[in-house]
Amino acid sequence: MTPTSANASRIGVPRGPATLLCLLVVWVAGCAHTPAEYESTWEPALPPDPMFARSGNGAIYQSGQDVRLFENTVARRVGDTLTIRLVENMDASKSSSTSTKKNTAVEMTGPTIAGRPVTINGVEVLAGAVDNNSAFDGEGSSRQSNSIFGDITVTVAKRWPNGNLFVRGEKWITINQGREYVRVSGIVRAVDIEPDNTVPSTKIADARITYAGRGALADANRPGLLSRFFNSPWLPF
Repeated sequence: MTPTSANASRIGVPRGPATLLCLLVVWVAGCAHTPAEYESTWEPALPPDPMFARSGNGAIYQSGQDVRLFENTVARRVGDTLTIRLVENMDASKSSSTSTKKNTAVEMTGPTIAGRPVTINGVEVLAGAVDNNSAFDGEGSSRQSNSIFGDITVTVAKRWPNGNLFVRGEKWITINQGREYVRVSGIVRAVDIEPDNTVPSTKIADARITYAGRGALADANRPGLLSRFFNSPWLPF
């Protein structure tokens, strides 16, 4: 036995179930770390550096930064901003009902010998009857409703050759002890952008809209680790 193991035995290093409990506590503590305040994947996209020939003094035209007189000043380049009007209102419902019923009746008459049925102590023994009734009635229903309204300004992160724009952005709101944020990303057609540089969220393809919060209020509305464990659908009971 090495000195290290001998010292560990004298100070009572946890073994067996105690060791597993300690590892579980460490794992829970690691999972409960505070999330990053700002994720790099949601940083706004910056426009690329303009690549154009150097003009002489007195020129007012700059290649790549022009605005045509017959077009609206709306987002169309990487780094431009675009306002998304959140008008999401989803309502889904489903119901089902099943009812079955079955009746079965069979009667068997006993044979007659010499004009009389076969009986024992006056009871006919070769006659029989079967009667069965079964019924099933089932009913189920489900309904879910979600809605979100508001405005959020995002930036153009990518422009495809067909003119479609990939936009993304987020908005953080801090009130007292809680922080709430809205994140939006998706693909916008340039023709769907209105003259005031806005577009409704219903016209965003592959839209991903997230509305959540962090802080004391959000933690209070979230069940604890053990509650989520015992409510897991993987449990056999």
